[in-house]
Amino acid sequence: MRILYGIQGTGNGHVTRARVMANAFKQMGVEVDYVFSGRTQQNYFDMDEFANYRSFRGLSFSTKNGQVNSYQTVKNTRLCKLLRDIKLLDVSGYDFVFNDFEPITAWAAKRQGVPVIGMSHQAAFLSPKVPMFGHSLLRRSFIKYYAPADIYLGVHWQPFAQNIIPPFIAHHQHNNPVNVDNKVLVYLPFEDLNSVVDYLRDFPEKEFYCYHPQADNTSTGHIHLRSPARNGFLNDLANASGVIANAGFELSSEALKLGKKLLLKPLAGQFEQAANAQTLLAMKAAHIMNYLNPNALDDWINSKSHKQINFPSDPQPLVDWLAAKQWSNTEELHQNLWSAVS
Repeated sequence: MRILYGIQGTGNGHVTRARVMANAFKQMGVEVDYVFSGRTQQNYFDMDEFANYRSFRGLSFSTKNGQVNSYQTVKNTRLCKLLRDIKLLDVSGYDFVFNDFEPITAWAAKRQGVPVIGMSHQAAFLSPKVPMFGHSLLRRSFIKYYAPADIYLGVHWQPFAQNIIPPFIAHHQHNNPVNVDNKVLVYLPFEDLNSVVDYLRDFPEKEFYCYHPQADNTSTGHIHLRSPARNGFLNDLANASGVIANAGFELSSEALKLGKKLLLKPLAGQFEQAANAQTLLAMKAAHIMNYLNPNALDDWINSKSHKQINFPSDPQPLVDWLAAKQWSNTEELHQNLWSAVS
């Protein structure tokens, strides 16, 4: 069996999920080639699991001061290059394409008649049972046309529908969920770094470990700036008492698995993050703020910790399901994976 795995590279959530899958494929001896799109190749880091991966410009969104910049997003789109990359990518030698919301591999496979299995958090929103909060028809159409698939597997925190599976959160030897009471992990990459530092400055009782693309590895009092680094990030996540972040799916999932309390600021203009925030609020699993609100931070600091959710760490049932090629039958996979979640 030979698989082409297409991964959306905007942000780190899709990449984190792909790491778990890559290790499972390797243990099974499955031959997999990896394609990423959505950011420039020099901006990926710690990519050893993916060996000789390929990267394309693809499609992405631009942000400014914590919100999607629609004008800049359209301006930065290189539609001719995207269409050329789709046309030139040869996927004919693969049994199927496994796709995490990546448009180039999905459309290339559609053109060449190769099956596509789409597994992503975005795919969960194709079910009308999943909360989306407004403009649902337009958004579902966007998801389908952005990265078309023959079979969709959604990933979410609750079993809303038969084709939705829980997130896989890898075990890390340093990820014993021990809480250092005054330590907080901060990951707000779409915000201006100076604004984040100003926001945290008035809470000296906490030690904030702030990861940001613009940060260097320096500390000023109780604020410790860190450039993106996977191992350092996971270590700080493991022993932080809580996490302040945008409302991305994967980091929220890791925090839920470790029992870390969450304060989330959804990226304005990004419907997925807005829906994530409202779903976690309904689950009583996070505090939400729509701007860098000091009152929200003060309330969150004084709140209780959340319970852990034991999402699975081993995607073996999914790998077996892919290998069996009985893709239209998701019921057994769904039940198998959710039966152990509490």
